[in-house]
Amino acid sequence: MIIIQNGVLVTPNGKKQTSLAMENGKIVKIGEIVPGPDDEVVDASGCYVYPGFIDGHTHLDLEVAGTVTADDFESGTAAAAAGGTTCVVDFATQYKGDTVLNALQTWQKKAEGKSHTNVAFHMAICDWNEQTKKDLPALREAGVTSFKVYMAYDTAVSDAEILEILDAIRPFGGILGCHCENGGLVTELQQKELAEGHTEPSAHPLSRPAEVEAEAVNRFCYLGKLADMPINVVHLSTKLGLEEIREARAHGQTVYIETCPQYLLLDDSNYSKEGFEGAKYVCSPPLRKKADIEALKLAVLTGEVDTIATDHCSFNYETQKKAGIGNFTKIPNGAPGIEHRPVMMMHIFGDDLDPNAYCRLMSSNPAKLYGMYPQKGALLEGSDADVTVWDPNVKWVIRASEMTQNVDYTPFEGMEVSGRARFVYVNGVLAAHDGVPTAEHPGTYVKR
Repeated sequence: MIIIQNGVLVTPNGKKQTSLAMENGKIVKIGEIVPGPDDEVVDASGCYVYPGFIDGHTHLDLEVAGTVTADDFESGTAAAAAGGTTCVVDFATQYKGDTVLNALQTWQKKAEGKSHTNVAFHMAICDWNEQTKKDLPALREAGVTSFKVYMAYDTAVSDAEILEILDAIRPFGGILGCHCENGGLVTELQQKELAEGHTEPSAHPLSRPAEVEAEAVNRFCYLGKLADMPINVVHLSTKLGLEEIREARAHGQTVYIETCPQYLLLDDSNYSKEGFEGAKYVCSPPLRKKADIEALKLAVLTGEVDTIATDHCSFNYETQKKAGIGNFTKIPNGAPGIEHRPVMMMHIFGDDLDPNAYCRLMSSNPAKLYGMYPQKGALLEGSDADVTVWDPNVKWVIRASEMTQNVDYTPFEGMEVSGRARFVYVNGVLAAHDGVPTAEHPGTYVKR
């Protein structure tokens, strides 16, 4: 057995100063444990012991915008483990003309044998037709319980199709997430900016104002109400969008909110950095105003936000982002973050959130929403041995040159932070130690 001693366990029943034992990929005992001669004892003095963190929104090895994301499942999950994450929920994407079952198999092959963390998949439905509808029960049988649609990009589906998808996933309790931006308005505003000679990264947020998100959030909430289904708004970035969700909730609609560290810390002034540096921050939805940041932070503190994910979608600045020089619409949309989510959350909120709240936002709530609880997201006897031993006292500086992510920059460069994952166990195997991944690949596919 591996026995973790002297730490403070963050359990569903609150914090406990006690020991935890793992064996054969499971948590086998919580409480007072006397180690045997063959047991490995891990000293967690001064640390919190969390159920492994879960990142519910990543894009690894994704072909998009004429290129492929910088991180595949090897580098991306290694970076996740280094930061304290033990499970990622990536997006298997059904491209036009493909089937959802083939999309799932394609993504499973991308991850097979490469994963330092456990991996589950949402299904991004981009081609809604009779075959897709027919395949949904088999997809559910394969362990997929969560789905995503886009209201923007060439992957967008119509409002009527979203309503049909909500109806189709009702029989097995599926949850639908949505990228809420009015795609038609985005296209029109992009062309307007280009026509006025605005080609730099600073035009990116102007082409995707807060109203573009809020209108789409409003629409998605009404579609959920029409279908009488809960919905999940992913990467919420604006105060206006938050107000639309509050209104929907006030009328009885169940709406889950996901946001990301970048929307809780970085504002749109980054798009005006010298030269082409602003391209590093081009993601969609874009970084917002300080008022949006404050509104979202307050929503986190008051419990209105359900989950914190990264929307990790990494592109190298030198070889990929610079494709947009002279035309901001050609900059691949996305930013890296899979390695730094836990520490950035603690950097942003510090003691304003307690360990139980960090656990809910980054572990137990994603596990519950995406059909993994209590096997994951909880320190309980019988749960999977996905455990993060977090040392809150380590002080360090985030540097791209020292990170595991396979990308040449981080939006959090130079930030002084406190806290680091001392030990990260995936299925009872040490996957990272002191912010450095091991050579192990203990991750498995999570059938939910």
